[in-house]
Amino acid sequence: MTKVLIIGSGAREHALAQTFLKSPQVDEVIVAPGNDGMSDDHLRRVEIPVTNLIELRDFANQEHVDLTFVGNEEPLTLGIVDVFTEASLKIFGPTKKAAQLEGSKSFTKNILQKYNIPTAQSLTVTSLNEANQAIAKFGFPIVFKLDGLALGKGVTIIENAADAQEYLEKLYTQNADAKLVIEEYLKGVEFSVFTLVGLNGVMTHAPLAQDHKRRFDGDEGPNTGGMGAYSPVKWISDQIRQETIETLVNPTVKAMVEEHAPFTGVLYTGVMLTEEGPKVIEFNVRFGDPEAQVVLPQFEGDFYQLILQLLSGEKPTSHWQDEEVYVGVVLAAKGYPERPQKGAIVPQIPLVTNYAGVKLANTVLRANGGRVATVIAHDKNVKLAQEKVYNVLDKTPMDLQYRHDIAYQAVQKL
Repeated sequence: MTKVLIIGSGAREHALAQTFLKSPQVDEVIVAPGNDGMSDDHLRRVEIPVTNLIELRDFANQEHVDLTFVGNEEPLTLGIVDVFTEASLKIFGPTKKAAQLEGSKSFTKNILQKYNIPTAQSLTVTSLNEANQAIAKFGFPIVFKLDGLALGKGVTIIENAADAQEYLEKLYTQNADAKLVIEEYLKGVEFSVFTLVGLNGVMTHAPLAQDHKRRFDGDEGPNTGGMGAYSPVKWISDQIRQETIETLVNPTVKAMVEEHAPFTGVLYTGVMLTEEGPKVIEFNVRFGDPEAQVVLPQFEGDFYQLILQLLSGEKPTSHWQDEEVYVGVVLAAKGYPERPQKGAIVPQIPLVTNYAGVKLANTVLRANGGRVATVIAHDKNVKLAQEKVYNVLDKTPMDLQYRHDIAYQAVQKL
């Protein structure tokens, strides 16, 4: 009996579970800790926090888990891959050292600069005085990035000097030694590349995706963990995609080998397509959320077998569809992201739905966090997929909120 353990609790992990369950080799998927919306057949949840690496390791041993796939970034940066590997447990993800690509913005900037990989100019500062000097160099708008993990919310675009001073004084009052990456603001089109990297540098690249970070329509409001996504991004050419892989992704994978921190796992390259060409905005070391929910359904084949091939250093046999476009819209609790309100009923929706911050109460799913679910539709072009998802959502009574323009850029390009 083949068992796969997925670590995490959100809609991304729900999508991963569904992808593994399509494999004829997989009998059961266990998600730790998962959420109450994960009620699929052959899916089981276990209440172990993602940060309890030892309990997760012991559980995988006791259950004779055949493969562990880490969805959440926090256990990766804490070193779960190292812990599992030392126990001879098969796990897909980067080591603690390699996970610094997401865990430390300054580490990443050092790698990019050392190996001449295109990115925004930046300075890493640890004081208010240094920060003010960096601002004088770059001008406005300017980008502030907190050095550590921030659950997708650590990036702030600052428009003027008053906002910069308010941000910095608050930051350095709370933490006098805070490490902050300050970088030039890049203009262009943002998109994401997901690369599954195995031993010996073997890899496969998923279709491009584009997510929508701002809370409100028209890219207004505060940054969030992501309010929706679509994939593939057909209006970005294959030539640009290939240039991105050759100038950003491949050199980074090679650089990590040079740094004695070879990367295996999911490398998420956040890209800005500028007038000078593609540049790295950031790296994550796992699938994005909500991008995973629209990328993973496009894999055609046995995902379990693909991961085994990557872990053994075999050239992967993988195929990703390119006939249709997938659009995913995030349902969020009122007040998200600042003060999400719990308790709203999460309606049953007749489309593929990956659940996140939900809790079952008297047989009814209710909001129990900020982002509650991702609802996905697909069709032969982006406009039809967009219409399909919104035709259902707009007719569904709910006390939840969502953006009404996910995939607008792609629709405008038709």
